[in-house]
Amino acid sequence: MVRPYTPTGGRAAPTRRTLDLATLLIADPDKPLAGLDAHSHRVMQHCLPGVLALAEVSADLQLPAAVTKVLVASLCDSGHLYHRDPIPAAQQRDTHLLERILDALHNL
Repeated sequence: MVRPYTPTGGRAAPTRRTLDLATLLIADPDKPLAGLDAHSHRVMQHCLPGVLALAEVSADLQLPAAVTKVLVASLCDSGHLYHRDPIPAAQQRDTHLLERILDALHNL
């Protein structure tokens, strides 16, 4: 069993608090992979073919999500990865306005 702090080099928390399991990761194919530690290199190789969610990377590499977040945050800091936040939840609807629109449509 590998301790969670081993892949992260002893770091316990990601440098970016906005990362969650639905965050989309996009690798920069122009960034050299030389100099990356083994786990970061694996994350990059996994992300290079296309866009993946953080949860997919975590599951495919069989790493805990917390460990993956630390690795991904470091790769974002170095410019190897870009991240996109998931689409926010829909905002509350004004039901009164929607009812008035529906009534107006019925009256047409």
